[in-house]
Amino acid sequence: MGNLDEGKYIHGNVIKLGMTNVLSLGNQLLQVYVKCSEFVDACKVFDEMCVRNIVTWNTLICGLRYSVERFKTNGYLGFCYFKQMLMESVSPDCITFCGLLRLCVELKGGVWLAKELHCAIVKLGYDQSCFLGATLVDLYGKIGLIGEARCVLDGVLARDLVLWNVMISCYVLNGLGEEAFWLFSLMRLEGFEGDEFTFASLLNSCASLGLYETGRQIQGLVIKVCLNKDVVVESALVDMYAKNEHITDARKAFDAMAFRNVVSWTTIIVGYGRRGDGKQAMELLKRMVREDFVPDELTLASVLSSCGNLSMATETVQVHAYAVKYVFSNSISIGNALINAYSKCGSIAHAYQSFNSIKAPDLFSWTSMIGAYASHGFSKEAIQLFEEMLVNGVKPDSIVFLEVLSACSHGGLFSKGLQYFSLMTNYYQIVPSSEHFACLIDLFGRLGLLNEAYEVLNSMPVESQPDALKAFVGACRIHGDMKLAKWAAEKLFMTDPNDTATYVLMSNLCASDSNWPDAALIWELARERLHNKSPGCSMEIITHGINTLA
Repeated sequence: MGNLDEGKYIHGNVIKLGMTNVLSLGNQLLQVYVKCSEFVDACKVFDEMCVRNIVTWNTLICGLRYSVERFKTNGYLGFCYFKQMLMESVSPDCITFCGLLRLCVELKGGVWLAKELHCAIVKLGYDQSCFLGATLVDLYGKIGLIGEARCVLDGVLARDLVLWNVMISCYVLNGLGEEAFWLFSLMRLEGFEGDEFTFASLLNSCASLGLYETGRQIQGLVIKVCLNKDVVVESALVDMYAKNEHITDARKAFDAMAFRNVVSWTTIIVGYGRRGDGKQAMELLKRMVREDFVPDELTLASVLSSCGNLSMATETVQVHAYAVKYVFSNSISIGNALINAYSKCGSIAHAYQSFNSIKAPDLFSWTSMIGAYASHGFSKEAIQLFEEMLVNGVKPDSIVFLEVLSACSHGGLFSKGLQYFSLMTNYYQIVPSSEHFACLIDLFGRLGLLNEAYEVLNSMPVESQPDALKAFVGACRIHGDMKLAKWAAEKLFMTDPNDTATYVLMSNLCASDSNWPDAALIWELARERLHNKSPGCSMEIITHGINTLA
């Protein structure tokens, strides 16, 4: 960013000395206002200039792109100046087109403008420019026009490494990993080994597509071309291993890094956070801070998520304090993570405080808090918050309706549950999932309305039945209707024969009816299916760590 006060002081002296018509000085002043993001003043300086050249026009047009990105100003203003430029018989160059193309990304209807600019580029003979080619490929990649992007690449006869890299990243961005690697092979055949950006893109593709073995091969190439000490490549390597669930390899790659930045630290912490390993994520966060790196929102949100998974209340409070200290507490991602973490630690009051700290809660914020109330038995509070959400104009989705229906089910709020189910299906036109039907059946079942629950069950799509059948069996067992319970259990066996929970449910059902031989037989079948399953465990927090108990 420029120094605005000094720039205005120099501008005043230019006016005093009567040098406003000096083109080079005018261009420099225009550049100052653009770099200081003072676009109103920049436009005034531009309009007052008696003499302009291509540099003047390019400075303003390219500057307006940053104005649109940062301040959401009118992006079409750049095209208005471009039209004026053509009317004044000033021929655009590569930089002009580059600025305009980048404006297209921010504009509604930018696709058609981009294609018109592309035609002008070809007409004026700039289609062989690698600089413009890379800009076009990047633009088409961001708006999903992969075929057009590839045509641009193929049309440039003398391609440079930047153009190859942009096309590879375009494929990666759109999930076309196979095409990205095919292009990389073609690039190498043309004599380009690739640089840190090439390999980072390929590793990102391996991360998003789960290509672990391919990622290892890319690591071998990275070592071969001596890029294994580059922080961008190494961070991408850590991310690749972490997303492929090889956290040990990710940690080895992280520990071997000669240099680290915030991205490197965040990547490994997020990797542990995704696995729910709050202890390791917290230790790495502390180490990161000790080494004078400042965590960002993603880092803290990931640590909070993993702390919540392990109900690490003390650590959650510590991270919350850190977020407040470094002015992250108003961040919506941190607020959402705090709601979930405190909820999983059983602290609903702190979860609600975190919710209230969010200035403009999004749907995820409302859903998290409603779910927190529902899971802790505060059904009325969950419903009140849902009503408040609707009043605030937030459109609900299927997940928030599931949380509300769950709250109604557990709270025995029959009429409210039916009202919200009707609201979901009739007003918001949301197709119910098996979980929604399970809540509805549970709602009927708790009141002993088994016939109504039976009707709901029969009105469901076949593929949605397992969860609902389990809820129906439970309701029948509670109210002693063994005939309906056995009918539903047998149906459940046919629908989901490999679910061991079904065997346990059926065995308990037979035991409730004093049918001990069948109960024993089903238990034996269940043991056979459970034989290869990992045993469950629970955890307790002791002074110096977490102990896992069988």
